[in-house]
Amino acid sequence: MIGFTLTEEQLALQKTARDFADKYMRPYARELDRMPSPHFDWKIIDRFAAHGMLSFFIPKEYGGLGLDAVSCAIVCEELAAACDGMQGVISGSMLVADCLKVGGTEEQKRKYLTLLSDKKGKVGAVGITEPNAGSDMQSISTRAIRDGDSYVITGTKHYITNAGVADIYLILATIDPARKYAALDFFIVPGDSPGLSLGKVEDKFGQRASQNGDVILDNVRVPADNLLGRPGTGFLVAMQAMDLKRPLMAICGVGIARAAYEMALEYSKKRIQFGRPIFHNQAVAFALADMATQIDAARFMTWRACHLIDQGLEFTREASMAKIVASECAAEVSSKAMHLMGAVGYSRDLPIEKYFRDAKALSVIEGGNEIQRSIVAEQL
Repeated sequence: MIGFTLTEEQLALQKTARDFADKYMRPYARELDRMPSPHFDWKIIDRFAAHGMLSFFIPKEYGGLGLDAVSCAIVCEELAAACDGMQGVISGSMLVADCLKVGGTEEQKRKYLTLLSDKKGKVGAVGITEPNAGSDMQSISTRAIRDGDSYVITGTKHYITNAGVADIYLILATIDPARKYAALDFFIVPGDSPGLSLGKVEDKFGQRASQNGDVILDNVRVPADNLLGRPGTGFLVAMQAMDLKRPLMAICGVGIARAAYEMALEYSKKRIQFGRPIFHNQAVAFALADMATQIDAARFMTWRACHLIDQGLEFTREASMAKIVASECAAEVSSKAMHLMGAVGYSRDLPIEKYFRDAKALSVIEGGNEIQRSIVAEQL
């Protein structure tokens, strides 16, 4: 039986997440969006940690809430609706957790997933992208060379979420460039490791409350035990972890779109032109109807992918479909909302233009939509 009704527990979780977002995120979103770059407000992490928002995706046995994928999506939609930039701080840790869950040893899970669930506020970052390598992982040039009971890592990672903020990094490096995918491995690198430093911090168009930048590794030495899981599995772990993460990227698009739509709907009922609210203009009403339809479609596609994950079924195609539909929904709905609100929407006095800027990132990060279409095509 297919159903779309949330359980009482999920409804309570939704309310908790929405109340948190309204109290601790929404009031600060404009201020953080306008901060000069490079700058990061550490209070984001403190607020998230104090209310369990850094560990809801971590299994209970490692100190987290152990929420299933659908429940995680419910939380992420609420957070993204308030500020997807702040939510991006959580997003970086989520990918670390997914990599550990997919490829880590039990000892590594117990040590590092427990660290990420620490109430003191610990976050992670995954370092895959480089100046000349992203979706094309076989072009990764960061090297890891075995030296006794250690590995020495050298290279530069580019546009990394939580760069300079993370307590632990998962760095994808090659043991032998000639072996391409077969030589890729993840290495667990503590954030305070000698030789690890923050390079350029990106001055971004949107999602400005989170920090993206270069991570420079200059002969960083880590114990051999810090190789994630089995040798030669880095590419496979990355693919599986990003599959798991994709629906939660999609639901962020739903959250952004919903926030923009709700603001435009409210405005259309209050804005009087020619003696009546503009909502009673058929062109406006139909535009809002299309927006509501797009949001529901994107949400249900995302819930489907999450449901498949929870059931232990194949979900790769559905996850990529959800990311395509939801990210494009966010871009289109925020643009329509700005248009419906006219000059008020274009002004920086209201967050509509922020939703528009935040939405744009979703179609290009963690596998651009062209890559997602390629994945779907391969699955057909």
